[in-house]
Amino acid sequence: MFNIGDLVVHPMHGAGVIDDIVREKVTGSEKEYYVFKMPMGGLILKIPTANSQAIGIRSIISPDEAEAFFDGIPGLEVEVNANWNKRYQENLTRLKSGDLNEVARVVKGLMRRESRRSLSTGERKMLHSAKQIIISEIVLVEGSAYQDVEARLDRAVMQPARREKEKV
Repeated sequence: MFNIGDLVVHPMHGAGVIDDIVREKVTGSEKEYYVFKMPMGGLILKIPTANSQAIGIRSIISPDEAEAFFDGIPGLEVEVNANWNKRYQENLTRLKSGDLNEVARVVKGLMRRESRRSLSTGERKMLHSAKQIIISEIVLVEGSAYQDVEARLDRAVMQPARREKEKV
């Protein structure tokens, strides 16, 4: 259970704060909701407290975890399916997972694809959403400026993977 003031991440919307916990009557029964507020964009959601774990609501990562996340991005492997529909569905599943590395895989795959050819409108929107999810969390974790985090993400995604030295 989260408390008012906790910094959390919604898998499809990004990071924000639990602004309030309210009880409301919906379809004849009273339920408790987290009032989730995103500092970036001002989005406000009401999330049923009973379903928050199933939805994938989680606490934001620590500054050390953020550093390790950025260090690991160049080494993330990305499989790119040639079939647009299948690729889109795989990426959507990654986004819904709420796992920051899976979201980074979406960003990396789409940015690399975009560097070779243009993205469809749907994939361009998905790339934007995936970047927002990552950036919103890192901004809250580090207190950095949005543009600085976006530039750092772009550099990490486009950086080639470091190869381990072969043992002789």
